[in-house]
Amino acid sequence: MAKTTINTAALHSALDAVRRERGLSWRALAGEIGVSPSLLSRLGNGLKPDTDGFATIVAWLKLPAEQFFDRDGDDNSADTQEPDLMAQLAPLLRARKDLSETDIKYLEQVIGLAVGHARAQG
Repeated sequence: MAKTTINTAALHSALDAVRRERGLSWRALAGEIGVSPSLLSRLGNGLKPDTDGFATIVAWLKLPAEQFFDRDGDDNSADTQEPDLMAQLAPLLRARKDLSETDIKYLEQVIGLAVGHARAQG
């Protein structure tokens, strides 16, 4: 059976993107999330979070926990393929309070076209 672990680099990267977007320090971000600053520091050093910390972070990010899973085993399995970009971005767009439904649909179309263009080029 394949072993599943938490991809701490991906989790830390997602947190860092939000932190930079909001202009927060790591300490302020930890306070906003409701976790200790040391937990975020441990993530930055590649250490695994405790279960409650992980659950709190992914709930705060409003992203599926599975997005941060690494599965050891067959590299060709469906579990190891990259998830659809729009499936990952849609919850982020919909969580934004400054975007209308029209804005969200427009951004989804633009991103979809850009991804299609990039795939056609590469």
